Amino acid sequence: MIYSILKRAVQSVFVLLLVGLVAFSMFRFVGDPVDNLLGQERTEADIERVRQELGLNDPFVVQYWDFLSNAARGDMGVSFRQGRPAMEVILERVPATLELALVSATFAMTLGILLGIYTAIHRKSWISNAILAISLIGVSLPTFLIGIFLIYIFAVELGWLPSFGRGDVVDFGWWSTGLLTWTGLKSLILPAFTLGLYQLTLIMRLVRSEMSEVLKQDYIRFARARGLSERAINFRHAVKNTLIPVVTVAGLQIGSIIAFAIITETVFQWPGIGLLFINSIQFVDIPIMASYLMLISVMFVVINFAVDLLYLAIDPRLRDGKGA
Repeated sequence: MIYSILKRAVQSVFVLLLVGLVAFSMFRFVGDPVDNLLGQERTEADIERVRQELGLNDPFVVQYWDFLSNAARGDMGVSFRQGRPAMEVILERVPATLELALVSATFAMTLGILLGIYTAIHRKSWISNAILAISLIGVSLPTFLIGIFLIYIFAVELGWLPSFGRGDVVDFGWWSTGLLTWTGLKSLILPAFTLGLYQLTLIMRLVRSEMSEVLKQDYIRFARARGLSERAINFRHAVKNTLIPVVTVAGLQIGSIIAFAIITETVFQWPGIGLLFINSIQFVDIPIMASYLMLISVMFVVINFAVDLLYLAIDPRLRDGKGA
């Protein structure tokens, strides 16, 4: 058990070091920061002074180590566009993205698991076939097209929901939330549904497939032979074993929701870190781009590490490294 935890911790640190190398390379190969910081009237003396202040004249290994040391302290440099610390700018947008991601993940996991269980138990009913047919929309259509369609129907034609923005928010220190205001809740519906639709479809089909296989196992037949009710068989035995692989996929999907919220935030102009990243690309704001990359990688690693620990707790066979 301890060996497995240490092994996964070392793997997580290795991944962060690789991502740090990619983020650091952005400073070296995505434009020259001196060109972004100094105007056209710069002199050779000005260029040399700035390069010395930024440590650009140091060897590659020294620069990389300084970058990792500063990143560990939360110092990712100063935004070229806003002139403020990059992490400060990023953290201002984190509440909006996390709020959108958590609502989308809750919606996708809850409804996806319930629909997956229903379609697995009632495989031949017309309702199950209708659910599977409609779910193809979440797989086939791109996210931005679904978002635009929802905006046209519910914002333009019906006028029920806002088409962009976050609505009114309530501040709790550095954290801001729209879950406590009516306009904030209305503004969250369309982007949360758009972002969570693909994950909902994926989880639903995974649960249906896994539960269909579980219901064919010998111990399920034995449970029926013992006279257990269908409710007890489905929810006490089948669902419990079905959710073991779903935990891993669901954990990865939460990370994907946070990382790939860029498209949804752009379509709905949601003021999160995804929209900030798109704007930073347009202005070649490298510190913001690197900060976003590091923050997303840390979230992914933490979520995957937590899922690994949960997986070890659920499946004892994996604790000694012998499980599949």
